[in-house]
Amino acid sequence: MDDFPDRHAYRCLPLSIANAHGWDILCPVALAIDWNGGTRTEDLTVRALQTMPDGKPVSAFCRSHFSSGIVTFHTDYIFRTDGQWDLLATGPFNSPKEGIYPLTGIIESNWLPYPFTMNWQVTRPGTTVFEKDEPFCFIFPIRKQAVLNCVPEIHDIAEDPELGRQHDAFAISRNEFMTRFHANDPEALRNPWLKYYFKGCHPDGVVVDNHINKLRVAAPVDKRRAAPLE
Repeated sequence: MDDFPDRHAYRCLPLSIANAHGWDILCPVALAIDWNGGTRTEDLTVRALQTMPDGKPVSAFCRSHFSSGIVTFHTDYIFRTDGQWDLLATGPFNSPKEGIYPLTGIIESNWLPYPFTMNWQVTRPGTTVFEKDEPFCFIFPIRKQAVLNCVPEIHDIAEDPELGRQHDAFAISRNEFMTRFHANDPEALRNPWLKYYFKGCHPDGVVVDNHINKLRVAAPVDKRRAAPLE
């Protein structure tokens, strides 16, 4: 997103909020994943490009386990959530990586007594590199079985006149703005987006409740006891 001219991608608030909506787990070292396209476990190998912490073998962190071009990362943490919360684990949002794809899982972290693994599907033969401190897993809590309590319904917008009015106001304002923008109107060129969604307001200036345009999650707090001095 930083590579876009004028950081244009950050104008997409849903994208920015999603990117910040959890915590990354990072690679301790750079590593290379080699796959020859075969379905056997041994058809995929992992090479550490740096010395592993504490001299451990790279297989203690990342290895071929499930076959068919799937590579498995070990998180090495036992995650615990409150009883009504699960944990969603996936790859970094909106960060496509060439030749490999993250597999998403939902973990019942309120009771699981051992670490879960993060798996990626290699999509083509060759070598894929994860750099040191590159995220290999992205986690965030979700309400347990929330979708079971949801019943999607489809309505005609005419059933809600106020929603229809708001929709038409957005559409009219957007169309008028784009007409001025394409006509090289100086004001439209100076401010090339309307910012209604970013600001959380309607074209008439009415501000919505509970709007978020910036998300900063808390850093993990290390509650481990310090090792005793020898």
